[in-house]
Amino acid sequence: MALTEVYTGSTAALSLATADTPEGADAKAVLDGYALQTVGRLTDVRISVDTALKEFYEVGRRHPVSLSPGDIAIHGSAQRAYVNGALLFLLLGRGASFTAVAEPYVQPTFEITMMFADPARPAEALSLTLGGVKFENWKLTVPEDEFVIENLCFRALTIGVLDVGADNAGNVVFAEQQG
Repeated sequence: MALTEVYTGSTAALSLATADTPEGADAKAVLDGYALQTVGRLTDVRISVDTALKEFYEVGRRHPVSLSPGDIAIHGSAQRAYVNGALLFLLLGRGASFTAVAEPYVQPTFEITMMFADPARPAEALSLTLGGVKFENWKLTVPEDEFVIENLCFRALTIGVLDVGADNAGNVVFAEQQG
């Protein structure tokens, strides 16, 4: 059964997890050190999946005769009204430390999971999981009369979706897709 629920940002939660790799170990050290498994104070989270479709045109035709899939690019951005260094460490890894660190060092890799759930319908939820995530850049905005905001852009290797709903009999139904 397809979910038909409409969600808002207030019903969303974003969490970070790590993989069992050297890059994941560095991310785990940052996440554990800053207790950052669930990221709060986020705004304007965007996730994009581009498939670089290519149209094929035959001579004498105005419409394409086929669409061929191209490379898949998964990327996004987020803003956070809180600054504590954790996200900068997730971008630069050990390079963000004040003490000299011998190069080369890895850039942390992690997973981002966005969970959407409506408290009025606890049996229905939507979860998006991005795998192999690395932050691409970090910006700090310090306006005169507004909140200080961290701006982050990221790239990911994979994206998966998990829909959790209930059928007409009230049974929990899972629908999973991996991209």
